[in-house]
Amino acid sequence: MQVTETESAGLKRELKVVVEAAELSERLSNRLEELKSQIRLKGFRPGKVPVSHIKKVYGRSIMAEILEQAVVETSQKALTDREERPAYQPDITLPDDKDEIENVIAGDADLAYTMAFEVLPDIEVTDLAGLDLEKPVAEIEEEAIEKAITQLVEGSVSYVAKDGPAEDGDQVTLDFEGKLGDEPFEGGKAEDAQVVLGRGRFIPGFEEGLLKVKAGETKTIETTFPDDYSAEQLAGKTATFDVTVKEVAEPVLPKVDDDFAKTLGFENVEALRGAVTGRLGEEYEMASRSKLKRSLLDSLNTAHTFDLPSQLVDREFDTIWQQVTSELENAGKGFEDEDTTEEKAREEYRGIAERRVRLGLVLSDIGEKQEIRVTDEEVQKALMERIQQFPGQERMVFEYYQKNPEALGEFRAPIFEDKVVDYILELANVKEKKVSSEDLFAVDETAE
Repeated sequence: MQVTETESAGLKRELKVVVEAAELSERLSNRLEELKSQIRLKGFRPGKVPVSHIKKVYGRSIMAEILEQAVVETSQKALTDREERPAYQPDITLPDDKDEIENVIAGDADLAYTMAFEVLPDIEVTDLAGLDLEKPVAEIEEEAIEKAITQLVEGSVSYVAKDGPAEDGDQVTLDFEGKLGDEPFEGGKAEDAQVVLGRGRFIPGFEEGLLKVKAGETKTIETTFPDDYSAEQLAGKTATFDVTVKEVAEPVLPKVDDDFAKTLGFENVEALRGAVTGRLGEEYEMASRSKLKRSLLDSLNTAHTFDLPSQLVDREFDTIWQQVTSELENAGKGFEDEDTTEEKAREEYRGIAERRVRLGLVLSDIGEKQEIRVTDEEVQKALMERIQQFPGQERMVFEYYQKNPEALGEFRAPIFEDKVVDYILELANVKEKKVSSEDLFAVDETAE
């Protein structure tokens, strides 16, 4: 095998690899000998088929396999021998001249191909101990605890039938049938449906039409489906609903006492408050870490300047751009609705793609040099957490990952990133900064 560098500009490399005909012939002979004892041909005893006859019958197809294998092995050897670090799988170009390929298959010519790729840049990591970072922290105020408990109370609301008219917040039990003109439409009929007024879970105008109704009353409500309604045959259409009210019930909130705490699995109110405070503490810590991590990534991005593999940036940009344009299309919007142009948006998201690739390479370099690894146990823990996000579908989700082990790879990257971030934060100079809870949870408009 002969390897010649034909291009070396920046991160770009191109190599010409030549595999001599003699080496290909030797590979072919070895393969034929392997097949001699395996091939069964009419007129020959098992294992007694002459190699020359095997070559005559199967030589062309076997040689094609050998060429494919030779390209895989020699291209990898060329990279290893030169200690190259490709940023992605090299693009390999075989001869496009049919006669040249035929001569190679016939054993009359060397196999020559080119491989083009970009190498990973050499990264001089900044002094991590010299990074000055601020971690925003906020105290959990009594108001936040009370708000969280109130949400639990509202989630435990019960409804008691009443005689008066339905008001905002009441629950109405009813039968209804929807029509377009005089014709009922599919999915527009229900019995014993329960509607809590004011939640906005039905199409606009429906809940408003139930205000002031009483049990036993019948009524026709006219409303219009939104233009972006999921059922295209109904989108933008005006419909009428014939409604029969069966019950009007008012909400009754439970009293916050030990009995209420026990319904949620706690011994008493004190234990409930402790659990709520603990959960809020976890949320506050997650928000603090998120902002600290963003600050760290900003610092790493600013501290490192090096050439980026263009193909990695292109791939990252394509992923981002596809998501952006899909979201705009689904929302029925264009770039003008976002106060920008496609050209400006492309420039902006190109910058985001470059940032992601740069940070990915820096974190990967640090993690590799520090031998940071993601264990199978950590991946399994992440999988269990993912499964818990799909109550009632746990088995289906587990079986999906069991049948598609490569999908588990999606857990490794974020785990690896967090472990590298933890390593850097141990070295960096991190100081806490007191902020309000509003500032802690405020959305950063400049975030990606």
